Amino acid sequence: MTGRTRRPATTTVPPSKWPERAEHLHTGSLHVLSAALIFVFTLTLVIWQPRFRWQPGGLGIGWSAALGALLALLSGVVTLADVPTVWQVVWNATVTFVALIIISLLLDEAGFFRWASLHVARWSGGSGRRLFTLVILLGAAVSALFANDGAALILTPIVLAMLSALNLRPATTLAFVLATGFIADSASLPLVISNLVNIVSADFFNLSFAQYAGVMIPVNLAAIAASLGTLTLMFRRDLPRTLNTAQLDAPASAIRDPRVFRVGWGVLGLLLAGYFAAGPLGVPVSAVAVTGAAVLYAAAARGQVISTRAVLRGAPWQIVVFSLGMYLVVYGLRNAGLTDLLGTLLGRIAQGGLWSATLGTGFVMAALSSVMNNLPSVLIGAIAIDDSAARGVVREGMIYANVVGNDLGPKITPIGSLATLLWLHVLARSGVRIGWGQYFRVGIVLTVPVLLVTLTALALRLQLG
Repeated sequence: MTGRTRRPATTTVPPSKWPERAEHLHTGSLHVLSAALIFVFTLTLVIWQPRFRWQPGGLGIGWSAALGALLALLSGVVTLADVPTVWQVVWNATVTFVALIIISLLLDEAGFFRWASLHVARWSGGSGRRLFTLVILLGAAVSALFANDGAALILTPIVLAMLSALNLRPATTLAFVLATGFIADSASLPLVISNLVNIVSADFFNLSFAQYAGVMIPVNLAAIAASLGTLTLMFRRDLPRTLNTAQLDAPASAIRDPRVFRVGWGVLGLLLAGYFAAGPLGVPVSAVAVTGAAVLYAAAARGQVISTRAVLRGAPWQIVVFSLGMYLVVYGLRNAGLTDLLGTLLGRIAQGGLWSATLGTGFVMAALSSVMNNLPSVLIGAIAIDDSAARGVVREGMIYANVVGNDLGPKITPIGSLATLLWLHVLARSGVRIGWGQYFRVGIVLTVPVLLVTLTALALRLQLG
């Protein structure tokens, strides 16, 4: 059930308690136009990341979102009073995300993921198709525990290095790389912490970690099965029958910091237990993630192998500014009444019952996230669902379908998520270039059937549950 319960002080401000839209914001055509233009301008900057002399690496997403938020404040589509309201929506998701990436970076420096990849290669027994399957399953596991961004950005270079050692042809390398990038998002459904989108939605609707996992773990299994089948079917001709895995290094050679490697296993166990225990105690998942990051960081700092300062510099700190700034811009759309249009559409879809609401909401949000980017899209969808008249299991289906659509939909286009844009950048630096047209042709063929299977599994889970 997703009915409102009494919230502990550490969780998000209930949307039903958000301030009502000021009349001049809701009805003024100037504010409607301003809110829409500011949103488009901000999203363009985030995706484009223009280069300047003082910013040769491209304008960071934090600066872009901050500029959009400043314009929203100056134009009056949001007010200073909206800032703490929006921060209550995004802080838990943002802090959790940063902590998980720090954990991922520390484990990567310790050799944890390379160790796992070398084991996977040996388990394949020299079979190309078995290795393809195992790499996909490894990506799904990493995505579940370390979030989709960590899976895509950390595993991709490791998989590329492994494939290079195996001397595979370019078409085979591309098949493995695309599979790694796709599964990172399509398998990021099972836990609240598996995707930034999941955390935002769970906080918005006050879903506990256990409640969310109870619905989405079986749905995620369906998504993994559909992804595996679709990816294997698409790339079956590019997968070699046999591989010479004997030339790969021994897994133990990948471990650079044994202390961090050992502590990492304990931290992972404590994190999972802590996530489930945190909900009943009113503790946000960010507190659990930060504690795990602190323990692993302390272990790394005691040694001389890992540069902890470099790890902290590599953490995605700009996501903090981006989350607040981008969601202030989205809140301006809500103040201007533009989210009402989506709410009306989803309300009509919900009139058809659970199946209509689940599949309809999922596909609408997938399409929206593919052209808008999934981080603003999930909040827009949540606001629209909250404002709709849907209740009971129909409303529940819409809430979880919003997550599914915004987790999988971004794979249709390169601009659907920041993780995909960063992933393409990582590939380009490694000499693997994927054009936007090529990506779209593969992305839409892969995403649509997996999305349909996943939403069907969600509707069945809620109907039987």
